[in-house]
Amino acid sequence: MKNLFQEGDKKIYTTEVTEDKLATFDSGPVHPVYGTFALGRDAEWAGRLFVLDMIEHEEEFVGAYLDITHISPALLGSKVRFEATFQKIDAKGAVHTLYEAYCGDRLIARGKQIQHPIDKQRFQRYIETLSQPEP
Repeated sequence: MKNLFQEGDKKIYTTEVTEDKLATFDSGPVHPVYGTFALGRDAEWAGRLFVLDMIEHEEEFVGAYLDITHISPALLGSKVRFEATFQKIDAKGAVHTLYEAYCGDRLIARGKQIQHPIDKQRFQRYIETLSQPEP
């Protein structure tokens, strides 16, 4: 991994609240607003933008931690801006980022996420092992 960032560096990710991001469960729609689970996926992507610039060919990173404080709703069709802030790379090589999500100037969520490095081939072998039927 190449460390190209310093504490406080930022990445911006903008997305739109689409039908597939609304609060819905197997039982059906809950509210016509940005679901916390979809917000979490987008928050993880915002932090991964740092990883994409740092990753080496033989590496992959996996989500290891995601914290979400969902403060305010965002309606269908709203534009949401994630501001991810590089926090650190820990002793194990995990990338720590903080994020805030805004709908216009309104803060709708904030939190932290961590992505952990893993050898790409080793991870693929592990996935293949998990795919095998149990005896």
